[in-house]
Amino acid sequence: MKQQRWLRIIPVALIMYTISYVDRTNVSLALDPKISTMMKDLFMDDRLKGEAAGIFFFGYLLLQIPGGYLASRWSARKVISIFLVLWGVCAVGCGLSRTFRQFEVMRFLLGVAESGVFPATLVLLANWFPRHERARANAYWNLCQPLAVVASAPFTGWLLGAYGWHKMLMFEGVLPFLWLPLWWFIIRDRPRDAKWISTEERDYLESTLRKEAAALEPAKKLSWLAQLRGPTVYVMLGIYFLHNCEAYGCMTFFTVGLKGQGFTALEYGILFAVPYAVTAVIMVLNSWHSDKTGERRGHVAAVYILSGVSLVLSVVLSRYFWLSYALLCLAIPGPFAAMAPFWSIPSEIFPRNAVGPVIGLVNAVGNLGGFAGPYIAGWLATKYHSTAVSFNVLGFAMLLAAFLAFLLPKVTPAPALPSPEPEGRLNLRIER
Repeated sequence: MKQQRWLRIIPVALIMYTISYVDRTNVSLALDPKISTMMKDLFMDDRLKGEAAGIFFFGYLLLQIPGGYLASRWSARKVISIFLVLWGVCAVGCGLSRTFRQFEVMRFLLGVAESGVFPATLVLLANWFPRHERARANAYWNLCQPLAVVASAPFTGWLLGAYGWHKMLMFEGVLPFLWLPLWWFIIRDRPRDAKWISTEERDYLESTLRKEAAALEPAKKLSWLAQLRGPTVYVMLGIYFLHNCEAYGCMTFFTVGLKGQGFTALEYGILFAVPYAVTAVIMVLNSWHSDKTGERRGHVAAVYILSGVSLVLSVVLSRYFWLSYALLCLAIPGPFAAMAPFWSIPSEIFPRNAVGPVIGLVNAVGNLGGFAGPYIAGWLATKYHSTAVSFNVLGFAMLLAAFLAFLLPKVTPAPALPSPEPEGRLNLRIER
């Protein structure tokens, strides 16, 4: 009975956001000149490649805060339904592009169309999963990121070889339209809106979430705009910017190291997918342990350190292909495995009226790293004719993010109740 939430909310949200990541990560393979003619067709060098991959994130800035605010005050379900339609249109439009400028504009609009989905989904999950479950809920949902690569990269590689990049982008751009009906009819905003949940579980969730929200209300109530100016938000902005620099910088230039090895397009897709399969395992383990211990910032820092050290060593040992590749398989998971404990923090330290806007702001500004990472990596690769310098810079950025993680508030929640009983006392201690 208690598993209904996990089986109804998480899979539908996971597949929904997996589709958005397919529409992002397929560009990394399409921009590889070894298996696609896209760079040649659009007259692009490595600098323009980084710009084309990263322009998405300027559009991704625009509707983050409105998306989080509307999800908190109106309906996460309805907000995401609207965005599903918009991003499907823009994803297909990327495949219809015939010039670099057309593609760049459509990638920017795709970013706008997806910008409100992330904060709206985190608000939705916070409405369904109490604190002691939230890191796992966030992790299972955020499995969409590695799963999008694992599930789609071999298929994307095959589509590129069989039909070319135009049709590949259009075929995969139709996916949001196919998932919209399932999202609309299955998802509900809160336990009280769902007919399928038991009375016992509904009462437990509503009572527990209400107590958690009350515990976070400050003695002097501040507006959500005032909450955005706090020092913790600035630290989170810095961490998430560096986080995305590494995540998307590595994703965009990962296949460069596979060149000259004689791999086919399908083999490229498989080798591109393997690190993200490793990522999925580390994400689940890290989130499980974070919920078990109730600790967040150390779990964020640990996987950042693993990522940064592995990325630098992959450059040092680049002459040994398979060893370097194995280290990259450990470097790529860091940003993704940090997301579950990282995104559990806002709902555990901010009052309810500020959670959506804080998530929106941090995700918006932090995702500028999704532009900066590919762009800087591309510029350095063009200047030095190698990705070695790029990967070293990204690796040290991860180590800096790990240091910043320890500046976040330390939250120690009370142990979770073993059964869905509405009674019970919530104890919360925040140490700074």
